[in-house]
Amino acid sequence: MELSNCINIKVINLGFNQLIGRIPTRFGSMMQLIELKLSANNLVGTIPSSLGNASSLQWLSLTQNHLEGSIPDSLERVFSNVSAISLTGNKNLCGGIPQLKFPPCSKVLAKKHKRSLKKKLILISVIGVVLISFIVFIIFYFLSRKTKMLPSSPSSQKGNLMITYRELHEATNGFSSSNLVGTGSFGSVYKGSLLNFEKPIVVKVLNLKTCGGAKSFKAEREALGKMKHRNLVKILTCCSSVDYKGEEFKAIVFEFMPKGSLEKLLHDKEGSGIHNLSLRQRVDIALDVAHALNYLHNGTEQAIVHCDIKPSNVLLDDDIVAHLGDFGLARLILGTRDHSSKDQVNSSTIKGSIGYVPPEYGAGVPVSPQGDVYSFGILLLEMLTGKRPTDNMFSQNLSLHKFCKMKIPVEILEIVDSHLLMPFPKDQTLMTEKNIKECLVMFAEIGVACSEEFATHRVLTKDVIVKLFLQNMIMGR
Repeated sequence: MELSNCINIKVINLGFNQLIGRIPTRFGSMMQLIELKLSANNLVGTIPSSLGNASSLQWLSLTQNHLEGSIPDSLERVFSNVSAISLTGNKNLCGGIPQLKFPPCSKVLAKKHKRSLKKKLILISVIGVVLISFIVFIIFYFLSRKTKMLPSSPSSQKGNLMITYRELHEATNGFSSSNLVGTGSFGSVYKGSLLNFEKPIVVKVLNLKTCGGAKSFKAEREALGKMKHRNLVKILTCCSSVDYKGEEFKAIVFEFMPKGSLEKLLHDKEGSGIHNLSLRQRVDIALDVAHALNYLHNGTEQAIVHCDIKPSNVLLDDDIVAHLGDFGLARLILGTRDHSSKDQVNSSTIKGSIGYVPPEYGAGVPVSPQGDVYSFGILLLEMLTGKRPTDNMFSQNLSLHKFCKMKIPVEILEIVDSHLLMPFPKDQTLMTEKNIKECLVMFAEIGVACSEEFATHRVLTKDVIVKLFLQNMIMGR
């Protein structure tokens, strides 16, 4: 779909997007267009005279491009208010009204312009093709690495053979408190070790006495059992048996994540001196979680909505690679991928976690991938500020989203986690203070765009991946 076919568009803001080529002449046919902002790109050629046909146009910004030639007389209506047009930073423009302060155009300059323009267009086209090809190659190479499947474990090769209660009891020293590493909404989590498995394991024991405990076991087993992705926790096996008291027992066994949860690294005061996360590490973690969500929403036969994205469900391995876990609330969206309401699960049955649940779920709107995007956005803003969405400073009138939105870009340094303002010599040697601030603003803008109040205003996970990848490139990756 071309923009020119969208006749009701009123504002087009494509500034700072590294666009190349000429300004489309069809913008002049968009009669409802009020603002056209194409600043700070790599646009070449002349300003189309057809822009004068856009009868509603009130603001035109083409600054910091490579535009050339005479400024069209057809823009005289826009010229009536000089503040409504901005053309600075285009050295080869000429003509226009005196207030614009461009040199007059001459016949000689016009002839030279035609000859030089052809040469420049050829050169820019060649460079553009090479640059785009290189960027596309890098992005696809990066994505292919991120989406590479994990090799199957011995248990998965045999169809995830069930393990016995006795084996898990021995592996966790009788589910002792010394092996307890955490508790969740549907049970307790223990660290352990199996005799025939060289790596440590994590055993999630479901509390079947709570409402939904058995359903949580089934949902998590089915969701993770069929999926393999480097950014999802790896399920090793399951246990559905009875304990020594004769009571029903259900557990899921995962691969152990040595660095623990993102929640612990962000907020654990005892480990703050050891586990400070640099800006680059936080961007990498965000990118890992975005890849996991994109896989859940778009990479499986049936889209899966996680429904509980938060720092405690993001687990980190020795290399600080993030793995998304705790699929106890996960829901399959059946049918086609347009996520129409008939295919969605009613959110009134979904609880989630306070502060991360999208606002539409409170109104009973069906569960959708965009709900996960909202929670992901809040997670990004928490990583940026070091503040939980349930912090005492936030109330009904001031949320974490609103707090960050009103501070960017000018006051970004006032809201970021204090650890991000410390020097990281080994990690950011190629970054200047200006680059660091630019990356902080970009990170905040992504978090804000993901956590917009209305689901239709939120960005897609695939677009988030591209933005975070480009941020990594700016940081020297």
